[in-house]
Amino acid sequence: MLELKNLTKKFGDFTAVDHLDLTIGTGEFFGLLGPNGAGKTTIISMLSTVLLPTEGEIFIDGQRLDRKASVQKRKLSVITQEYSMRQDMTMDEVMEYQGRLYFLPRRVIRQKSEELLEFAGLKEFRKRTVRHLSGGMKRKLMICRALMIEPEILLLDEPTAGMDALSRRQMWNLLRQVNVNHMTIILTTHYIEEAQALCDRVALINRGKLQKLDTPAALIEELGAFAVDVTTQEGLVSRYFKSREEAIRYLEGAGLEATFRGTTLEDVFVDCAGRKIG
Repeated sequence: MLELKNLTKKFGDFTAVDHLDLTIGTGEFFGLLGPNGAGKTTIISMLSTVLLPTEGEIFIDGQRLDRKASVQKRKLSVITQEYSMRQDMTMDEVMEYQGRLYFLPRRVIRQKSEELLEFAGLKEFRKRTVRHLSGGMKRKLMICRALMIEPEILLLDEPTAGMDALSRRQMWNLLRQVNVNHMTIILTTHYIEEAQALCDRVALINRGKLQKLDTPAALIEELGAFAVDVTTQEGLVSRYFKSREEAIRYLEGAGLEATFRGTTLEDVFVDCAGRKIG
C-alpha cells in the first residue's frame, strides 16, 4: 500500500502540490489526471525521490520513503516522459546495463532480458540500437528496463506521449498484462480515454489540490451517464443527464444541431477543469 500524507511541494512562493492525501492499494491501477501544471509530474518526482517534499510524507507498506530508504526505493521503478537511454546501445545492452546497476548476476540479467523482451514483443529487434527504434518500441523497452528489478510499484509519467493510436493500444495491452500480476501502477496521462480504459480509480488534480477521487464509472455517473451536445453560436455546449429518457427529451427539443452520446471521463475532466478555471 502506498500512502501520501499531507504531501506538499513548494518552489519559492509557488505551491505545485498542496497538502495532498492519497491512499493507493496494492495492485491498484491508479491514474493522476489534471491540466498542464496541475502537479502530476511533481507528485511522480516525489514518489521517485527525485524531489523531496516541502511538507508531508510518503509511506510504502507503512515504512517512510526517503532517499536513504534503499529497501523502499527498490520497490519503485519509474518511466519518465523523456527517452532516458543511450542512443548507441542495443536493447540487450540497455537491459544488461540496468541489471548491472542493481548488481544482478549476469545469468539473471540474461534470463530476465529474454523473458521481458519476449513479453513486450521486442525479441526480434534486440540487436537494433535505440536510435533506430520507433517511438513505440522505445517506450516498450523502457517498460522492460523498469521491470528488470521486479518492482512492486511502477510509476508511469505520460508513457504513451507521442505514440500513434495503434502503438498506444499495444502499450495498453502490455500494461494490463503487467497489472494482472498485482503490480501497483500509477499513471499520469493527457489521454483521458487511456485512464478510463486502464485505471481502477483516478484522482483529478488541479493547481496541486485533489478535486475528485473515484472510479471512472462513478465519476461519469456523478456527472450524468448520458450527454447531449448542442452546437450554438458560442460553440459546442454539452448537457449531462442521469437517465437516457431525460437526455432524449432534451434532445427532441434541441433541434437539428444536437447529438446524443454516452458521457466519458474526458467530459468529467473538462467539467472539473472548466469550473475551477471559471
